[in-house]
Amino acid sequence: SRSVVAGGGAVELEVAKHLREHALSIDGKGQLIVNAFAKALEIVPRQLCDNAGFDPNDILSALRRKHTQDADGKWFGVDIENGDIMDTFEKGIWEPSDNKSNSLSSAAEAAGVILSIDETVINPRSQDPGAANGMMGGGGPKPMGNMMGGAMDMVNAQKGGSRSGNLGQGVSYMKGRGGG
Repeated sequence: SRSVVAGGGAVELEVAKHLREHALSIDGKGQLIVNAFAKALEIVPRQLCDNAGFDPNDILSALRRKHTQDADGKWFGVDIENGDIMDTFEKGIWEPSDNKSNSLSSAAEAAGVILSIDETVINPRSQDPGAANGMMGGGGPKPMGNMMGGAMDMVNAQKGGSRSGNLGQGVSYMKGRGGG
């Protein structure tokens, strides 16, 4: 489509505002997750401020206030020329709405994938009491990539570098949190 939305972090701030309002209606851990996603969206205007050499705390505070207290504040974003806030839509700082929609959808999908991971890779040798003297792998410090004996590296090398889901010798999946 040919529609546009305001740039300068305006959309991210407005979506974050609505997510925070919605989070108040959620009980339990779900509220924390929605608030964390709202906070993550604010990285866009924060980074714009940092890149322009301005203090992001003052500008983000002003943006939150504008988006919350002013009915016409939904298009306000970062003014990188003056270190302030402005109506970015009115000033012609636009982004294609399809791109913004796809970005937000992809971010939400990525967060969902991360939160839904239900399997943990374990190395049975690490559960053998004689295998370690206080550290995984039994001995001095080793690089993180060697914690599983290079099992995933072995699989990746066999499969042309991509993750296949197959595990190397001596490595198994632990389903869920209970290990069942």
